Amino acid sequence: MSIGTEMQNTPFPEMVRTLGIGIAEAQYELDLVSLKIARMMAGYAPDPEPEEGQPAPPPASPPERNMLVKLGDGNEYSLLELGFVPTFYQFVDTLIELKLSISMSRETNFSRSSTQVNASVSGKVGFFSASAKMSVSSVSASYSSKYQYSAEGSSLLRTKLVPVPAPAVLEERIRSMIAATMTEAPDNP
Repeated sequence: MSIGTEMQNTPFPEMVRTLGIGIAEAQYELDLVSLKIARMMAGYAPDPEPEEGQPAPPPASPPERNMLVKLGDGNEYSLLELGFVPTFYQFVDTLIELKLSISMSRETNFSRSSTQVNASVSGKVGFFSASAKMSVSSVSASYSSKYQYSAEGSSLLRTKLVPVPAPAVLEERIRSMIAATMTEAPDNP
């Protein structure tokens, strides 16, 4: 197994894809929360949250402006009418840092030693002569192999979330809805 193979097995595209989807989903949730806050700041009660696994209940029709601030002049105002604006957040900087250290080593040792002993004997008795030769070899072989593998990993995910102004179109639309509601209410001074 080579280091190149290990680097290819690291799921970088999957990590980047998962991060992108996670940021998009988180941004969507942040926007929903900011819109709910804008609705409350306009004086409308938040829609009831559905129970887990249940469909969302239908919103009250028409919605009532009952989250107003009564001031000393006797009039009631929404936070938007008093100049407050909802805060929206945006992911502006995301960083993935991945440190990967892979080390491999392979060591092979082979040694061989041999000893050879030669002996020869010859002799003569009368008519007969005889000779013998003998050769003895001793072989000592050793083989050792070492294989080491170590892998280290570290990861860091950092994202920066900053407040951004509410979209001007949203503020304008909410203000026009408030103005329309106030002109329709006959008991509003």
